[in-house]
Amino acid sequence: QLQASGRGLVQPGGSLRISCAASGVMFSIYSMAWYRQTPGTPREFVASIGSGPGSTTHYTESLKGRFTISRDDAKSTVFLQMIELKPEDTAVYVCYAKNVLNRRSYWGQGTQVTVSS
Repeated sequence: QLQASGRGLVQPGGSLRISCAASGVMFSIYSMAWYRQTPGTPREFVASIGSGPGSTTHYTESLKGRFTISRDDAKSTVFLQMIELKPEDTAVYVCYAKNVLNRRSYWGQGTQVTVSS
């Protein structure tokens, strides 16, 4: 199970960190990712982080420098730190987990991020 948290209303230029906690799985063998979605649009890839220490990260090009993905395997949690938020970052952010051994994947519930003055 993936439980996202950290939803919020932020002013443009502000920052927010959202998190996604996993339960019932060996978190360290899962690569993790964040996607986001707005009504009527396809789900958009935001960022991913590999499994294990020194995990590689990937970002959608337009978000590099503003968004940072990280993980804490001791807490079975993945984070997304967002800075310099813009109104167009408003979306439901959803976490995604993939078992790197058996390739099974899971979607978490989303958390709403609203950027507005």
